[in-house]
Amino acid sequence: MQHIYDVNLKWENGRTGLLESTVLNDKIKVATPPEFPGGVAGIWSPEHLFVAAINSCFMTTFLAIADNSKIAFESFTCRAEGKLEQVDRKFMITEIQLFPKVEITNEKDVERIQRVFEKSEAACLITNSITSKVTLQGEVNVVETA
Repeated sequence: MQHIYDVNLKWENGRTGLLESTVLNDKIKVATPPEFPGGVAGIWSPEHLFVAAINSCFMTTFLAIADNSKIAFESFTCRAEGKLEQVDRKFMITEIQLFPKVEITNEKDVERIQRVFEKSEAACLITNSITSKVTLQGEVNVVETA
């Protein structure tokens, strides 16, 4: 099986450009991050997009596995942090930490959700495509139904 994901980039000016795809509605403005010479604050950087790709892939994989496992949950959020370092005189994202939080109403599902976290990390196609270390610190909270 093979799929192609087409993304086009057009330089605008300075250190900014515009990402788009012929099959998507939204465009994303991108720029060099402010930590680098000529960088622009407040605009998505390649570094942010890299971490976002891992975070969003983790979420979509989690949703599929939870659905297949017939586990109900009230909410899902996930914060992700990417660590940029210089290794052998090259910049690279060396580590991404994922901090998913899930709210459930049934306490018996806590361990099942933890297993879904682990399965999702292992099955995420973006995580499987990179050399950066990915760590997971999941949190499951049991909440009362309204």
